[in-house]
Amino acid sequence: MRNAFFDALMKIAEENEQVYLLVGDLGFGVVEPFAKKYSKRYLNPGVAEQNMTGIAAGIALSGKTVFTYSIGNFPTIRCLEQIRNDVCYHKANVKIVSVGGGYAYGSLGMTHHAIEDLAIMRSLPEMTVVAPGDPIEAEYATRAVVERTGPCYLRLGRAGEPVVHNGKIEFTLGKALELFKGTDITLISTGGILKLVAELRERLLRDNINARVLSMHTLKPLDTEAILSAARETEAIFAIEEHSIIGGLGGAVAEVLAESNLPKVHFKRFALPSVYTTIVGDQDYLRKIQGLTVEKMLKDIKQIIGHKKPMINSGADVKKYKEG
Repeated sequence: MRNAFFDALMKIAEENEQVYLLVGDLGFGVVEPFAKKYSKRYLNPGVAEQNMTGIAAGIALSGKTVFTYSIGNFPTIRCLEQIRNDVCYHKANVKIVSVGGGYAYGSLGMTHHAIEDLAIMRSLPEMTVVAPGDPIEAEYATRAVVERTGPCYLRLGRAGEPVVHNGKIEFTLGKALELFKGTDITLISTGGILKLVAELRERLLRDNINARVLSMHTLKPLDTEAILSAARETEAIFAIEEHSIIGGLGGAVAEVLAESNLPKVHFKRFALPSVYTTIVGDQDYLRKIQGLTVEKMLKDIKQIIGHKKPMINSGADVKKYKEG
């Protein structure tokens, strides 16, 4: 995902001389091509993310589009006051990029676990929040945030995330992508866990459970219609994310469902508990400890819907089921 972002940014900078990049003294393996080719539009403020954000806001208010880039929590939580007061309050055209969402930097400990960022960024007025699911989405998302005026947060995986989409996609901020159609249940995911969700769908099919899969790459603005359609047309909705269970995708979906007048739909969040882990390990290892595995989610889903109806074949069947 990180490489897809920088490939897209290089092309954008060639087309648009108003694009700038500020980094927090890291990532030189991927940053250097931009720094060399566009040296007058590149700045490394050092390990001083508060300064980086303030500088970015100033450049943006002079009419430029500025990307800030760092890992994990450093471009977000460390400089939250500057994002709030300098960027969001002034509606500055700053695009905050965090690489390593969730447990991507798991082996470096809890200081590098980005597990509250979506909730925090989503709560800020004027902020657009985007978490692409694979490298293809990351490329489109990079271009989309440049075209969108105002503050944006782009949450990326670290590196090596597989491509899930097959070919080009119709990417629009605030509009979920439907990877697979399904009439039984709906799986909604955000961020780099998309591949795991696609694998979960394959396992569900073996048990005659046909799952719709939505990649909710934009948390704000949220595609409420996709959620409501899922509630009308499928038996259950499951929100899946590598983020705290509080305030992220699951919370956003729950808010939509709670305020709708639709018949009750089964709903469950698969996310990280609101705790700081003291365990060190790679991303897959930490996901397993917290229950973000195909096996665990499959078991929970079957427990929720299995005793009701193991297979629903059409939207009409769903309507009959909900009406008793």
